[in-house]
Amino acid sequence: MTDSTQGLSIKSGSPALRSTVELLSSMRFSISLLTLICIASVIGTVLKQHEPLNNYVNQFGPFWAEVFARVSLYSVYSAWWFLLILAFLVTSTSLCIARNTPKIIADLKTNKENIRAQSLKAFGHRAEAVLNETPEVAAKRIGHLLAGGGWKVKLQERAVPGAREQGWMVAARAGAVNKVGYIAAHSAIVLVCLGGLLDGDLVVRAQMWFNGKVAYAGGGMIADVKPEHRLSDKNPTFRGNLLVTEGTRSSTAVLTQSDGILIQDLPFAVELKKFVVEYYSTGMPKLFASDIVIHDNETGAKIPARVEVNHPVAYKGVEIFQSSFDDGGSTVKLKALPLSGSAKPFEVDGVVGGSSQLTSGNEKMTLEYTKLRVINVENFAGNGAQGVDVRKVDLRQSIDERMGAANKAVTKKELRNVGPSITYKLRDAAGQAREFNNYMLPVDMGNGEPIFLMGVRESPSEPFRYLRLPADDKDSLDGFLRIRTALADPALRDLAVGRYVSRAVDASRQDLVKPLTVSASRALDLFAGVSLGKDGKPTGGLQAVSDFIETNVPEAERAKAGDVLIRILNGALFELTQISLEKAGLKPLEINDKTQGFMTQAVIALSDIQAYPAPMVFQLADFTQVQASVFQVSRAPGKNIVYLGCALLILGVFAMLYIRERRLWVWLTPQQTDANDLPPEGGTLKTSAMMALSTNRKTMDGDHEFVQLKSKLIGIKDE
Repeated sequence: MTDSTQGLSIKSGSPALRSTVELLSSMRFSISLLTLICIASVIGTVLKQHEPLNNYVNQFGPFWAEVFARVSLYSVYSAWWFLLILAFLVTSTSLCIARNTPKIIADLKTNKENIRAQSLKAFGHRAEAVLNETPEVAAKRIGHLLAGGGWKVKLQERAVPGAREQGWMVAARAGAVNKVGYIAAHSAIVLVCLGGLLDGDLVVRAQMWFNGKVAYAGGGMIADVKPEHRLSDKNPTFRGNLLVTEGTRSSTAVLTQSDGILIQDLPFAVELKKFVVEYYSTGMPKLFASDIVIHDNETGAKIPARVEVNHPVAYKGVEIFQSSFDDGGSTVKLKALPLSGSAKPFEVDGVVGGSSQLTSGNEKMTLEYTKLRVINVENFAGNGAQGVDVRKVDLRQSIDERMGAANKAVTKKELRNVGPSITYKLRDAAGQAREFNNYMLPVDMGNGEPIFLMGVRESPSEPFRYLRLPADDKDSLDGFLRIRTALADPALRDLAVGRYVSRAVDASRQDLVKPLTVSASRALDLFAGVSLGKDGKPTGGLQAVSDFIETNVPEAERAKAGDVLIRILNGALFELTQISLEKAGLKPLEINDKTQGFMTQAVIALSDIQAYPAPMVFQLADFTQVQASVFQVSRAPGKNIVYLGCALLILGVFAMLYIRERRLWVWLTPQQTDANDLPPEGGTLKTSAMMALSTNRKTMDGDHEFVQLKSKLIGIKDE
């Protein structure tokens, strides 16, 4: 039997109906539908589904975002056209099965023993031989051998024109499962599509179309959401997310839609007792697990359980999967450290996910607490050990210097946990926000000088750029902030200049006191940001010193002037540091390598702080972590149908690809002999045998099998 690409032909009905049925049941139509579904699935995989519309506007722009929304590319698998294609595919495949199954069943029931003897000469695999036995004996022997080899055999006795003896046709068949594979594979497509429709958004969409349910796009408490935005706990199929904070319980899941959300009520409540997360040495999570208690809404029963990744818990037909984890409202205490003027530090208490209102002069800002990370494991291999400029290095010097699976180079790693960090946003009155990421503890980048890392970025698409503030001998920022405050005080700057000049000028060279005082005062004032820059705005740091040199010093003398001015600046800043310690009642710094390293980092930080886009930094002072677990809850009655379809698909494809259907015929006729050779019974002693083999695919295995069958059945051996 050969499969035709033509569809099912019906004899009755109008021409339009007959043409429609023929088209729907044709193989070319099914393949076209499969191609369309594959293309749509690629779109649904590449393009994130059910995201807020603003995300798509930011990604594609207003025009294309609207165009894609019109054709439902943001919810491909629940789009009307996708469901229509699936419905046509199920119909088309079902008609293909209905068209070919009767032919296959009829073909399986027959061995085609009625084939004409002359037709055997047209087969590619054929052979002829003479056997020293009667046709009946030969037929029974050959049939017995084939049956022992797994062939289904049928013997037929038929008359031979011009002969007294009857001829025998041996018809055998093997590999009939190949044709059954066709039915299994096509049935699998129908089952998988039906299961996918049942477990997809079709049922939810049907409730929105016909039952008055609408997506909810507002805010507020879930308990206050109106019934038209809620789905019953009897909903036969759904898939949503459930967020539960430690020590609380929840019985409502959220189903994300492109235009809002739907609230799915559950027949039970999930209480999170404790969320457990374990890490590898690299800082990657090794285990997510949630110790939960399921509270039955009807009986009040309490069922303790543990949910892990790839180990869900099932209750009342609803499966609970460990999806991810989140912050459950950790409380944090931040210490605000002003970076300009003489403002005093202050503390702010907040909750992750919440916000606080701040005032900086006449400017009002909103402090938004976005993320608390308790563990931060970073790779410090090579950092600082090779004279790397720490101003150009993030926590890691490079994420991946060599990329590609073919690279087998061994990369040295030095993994360290650098402690907790807080991520927050500062939003101005116009609604513009910058994101900051600050570490709680000082970090040694490899050069022996612990520093506090204060990260900032303008948008989430950018990496963080870090301001590095030196830690004092008590691992705090107090020492640096004292220097910053003293630098902003003109009286203390003058006092520091006077001390520096008195130490630097020999008593016998009093003529140098005045010019050195002028130079030191100018350098310190420039560094403090007293003067205006080229753009007319206040500027400071090393950039202000550089601008001054470029403006007032000839190019040939700039290098020498720069070295002199930097030495003067460093000396004046050191005296300013000693003065700040005296005012705080602390002992002055000793002149050694540690002090030199601290001052070097302090000078760089005081310079870089001029470009910091906020008037203050917020250092994490204390926190109480509260974790939340994100579960995916689903009721999927079509899952077993899909599993059955997958099993049939595997069996069907295996049968069609790896099992060959073979048919074998051996036509045995009495051979004409002389009268003297007739036996006493009047029969013949010899038989003419004609053998032919047919396979659905021409392969080397088929050629080899025919050679073996020739030798085994009729005694022909190839040389």
